Amino acid sequence: MNRLGGETSPYLLQHADNPVDWFPWGEDAFAEARRRDVPLLISVGYSACHWCHVMAHESFEDEATAKLMNELFVNVKVDREERPDVDAVYMGAVQAMTGQGGWPMTVFATPGGDPFYAGTYFPRPHFQRLLHAVSQAWRQDREGVLAQGEKVVEALAERTGAPSGPLPTAETLDLAVRNLAESFDERRGGFGGAPKFPPSMALEFLLRHGTREAVAMAETTMEAMARGGMYDQLGGGFARYSVDADWIVPHFEKMLYDNALLLRVYAHWWRASGSVLARRVVLETAEWLLREMRTPEGAFASALDADSEGPDGTHGEGLFYVWTPEQLREVLGEDDAAWATSVFEVTGTFEHGMSVLQLLADPDDPARFDRVRTALRAAREQRPRPGRDDKIVASWNGLAIAALAEVGALFDRPDLIDAARETAVLLDDLHTVSRGPARLLRTSRDGRAGANAGMLEDYANTAEGFLALYGVTGESRWFHRAADLLETVLTRFPDGSGGFYDAPDDGERLFQRPQDPTDNATPSGQFTAAGALLSYAALTGSARHREAAEAALGTVSALAGRYARFAGWGLAVAEAALRGPAEVAIVGPADDARTRALHRAALMSGTPGLVVALGTGRSGTVPADVPLLEGRGMVDGSPAAYVCRRFTCRAPVTTPAELRAELAR
Repeated sequence: MNRLGGETSPYLLQHADNPVDWFPWGEDAFAEARRRDVPLLISVGYSACHWCHVMAHESFEDEATAKLMNELFVNVKVDREERPDVDAVYMGAVQAMTGQGGWPMTVFATPGGDPFYAGTYFPRPHFQRLLHAVSQAWRQDREGVLAQGEKVVEALAERTGAPSGPLPTAETLDLAVRNLAESFDERRGGFGGAPKFPPSMALEFLLRHGTREAVAMAETTMEAMARGGMYDQLGGGFARYSVDADWIVPHFEKMLYDNALLLRVYAHWWRASGSVLARRVVLETAEWLLREMRTPEGAFASALDADSEGPDGTHGEGLFYVWTPEQLREVLGEDDAAWATSVFEVTGTFEHGMSVLQLLADPDDPARFDRVRTALRAAREQRPRPGRDDKIVASWNGLAIAALAEVGALFDRPDLIDAARETAVLLDDLHTVSRGPARLLRTSRDGRAGANAGMLEDYANTAEGFLALYGVTGESRWFHRAADLLETVLTRFPDGSGGFYDAPDDGERLFQRPQDPTDNATPSGQFTAAGALLSYAALTGSARHREAAEAALGTVSALAGRYARFAGWGLAVAEAALRGPAEVAIVGPADDARTRALHRAALMSGTPGLVVALGTGRSGTVPADVPLLEGRGMVDGSPAAYVCRRFTCRAPVTTPAELRAELAR
């Protein structure tokens, strides 16, 4: 019996009609494996994963393969986005056994959950042979299989613990820039060769570092990504990664976390440079988020699928996005199609004569370009759309809150701030199950919260988003909610050595408690926690939060010289820690244009990690529950800004020019 029909995960629901007797992850599966005395077959993937779909069509929808799976194993299907802890510990096993990883992930484990054989995608004939071989080994060499499982678990246990060192210094950060430069692709941008993933966290660090070399690497990379096929030239938003080194052909899935991270860093590029390209990418990506990723509940869906249906009814990767010259002529006519073919590089860059659209240079006729692009996008809207994974993940929505709040403030888009606020309300109302300290649930869907506990990244990214929203709106609710979340971080996740585990101390016991201090597709939970703790300390003067942030940044010192690509967010937070960060208290009536001008001047500053507190300035003081505002008042009836570092403040200023000068000191 397939048991996935009642799940909230769109990925699990994709498999609810399989002939495989799937269990969701949980004690029922382990109990059934013990009862039948057979191994577990744990299959891990996610809804937008192309090769997950391939293996599902080849094997999990095949009656003969499903019959083998059902007879020989207890089969467990896991959505890695719902259960990143399960994914992390078993991915560690896959990498230890095979030297590589990926999805779909296929793990054979004892009824107790210890992995003893693992891999990723298996074609159906290979998979069927493997099922027989593993089952035979379980029956005929049980002692050897159990010993192998114990050996894997012991080897993984020896790897636990995050490398650490002292708090990063300015020299450490310079060393990280040199390390990034060693793998930098000077001609095409990015780091290393194909495939190329968007290095969002490293880009944020490079912009914050601010040296000519660092900024040049960031700008070259961001321009290349935005002009290549990885960026959707018609609809906005970025694909997951480029399969080639030139950013031409993407892996077409679009993830919320990538786009939230890139939205924020492109906004910071625009803030620092005024780049017209950065501005276009920011506004188009923000509008894409609102248009295609927003859910009826007011938050943001997780992903758009890589695959879609083509005109002949077949399914394939990228069919929604790619074009042939003939298709351009059908929509645009001969003259405009010939022009668009050149502008968008429609030269057979994909498969079967199709092309991914690029924009290697701005067209010389903007009006014609807008008309052509509008027509192509309208025609594309008539194609079958990629599937959407509409579950809401707390961590990724926290990233979206921070990005949209900042972009809304920088570009005078109150609708984006409203969207950030609405998302924050949903996370606070639906995902928060207790307060003081807060406990988060990781996912929800259709207004129904899932059962999975929040991980470190959920608490840290949500707190980061709430603090960013507070800095833009001055609504103290978000400051207090961040405080609750960070209290849970400090009480449920510490590893006793200055770092943090990825799972809470009262969470489900797996064969290993996950802990990875390095960035992956998203910032590591440890580095995001360090950033949110540092911002909260800057708003409150809390030594406890500051010390926890600095201790967590010790890992950066151990990674900067050799593995800077995997410590980008930690390096960015370290830049903020070394600069203070700057603390700006702004007091004045919210409806006073002078207050708004001071607020904008603060937000337009590129000072790393800057925090802003907003108060009304009434009666000469402001609420004590935001300590940075304590005792701060207006100056001779005029709105004022106080610039502080580590709660040591200089004299207040009353004009944007004076504030910019103070922040530049």
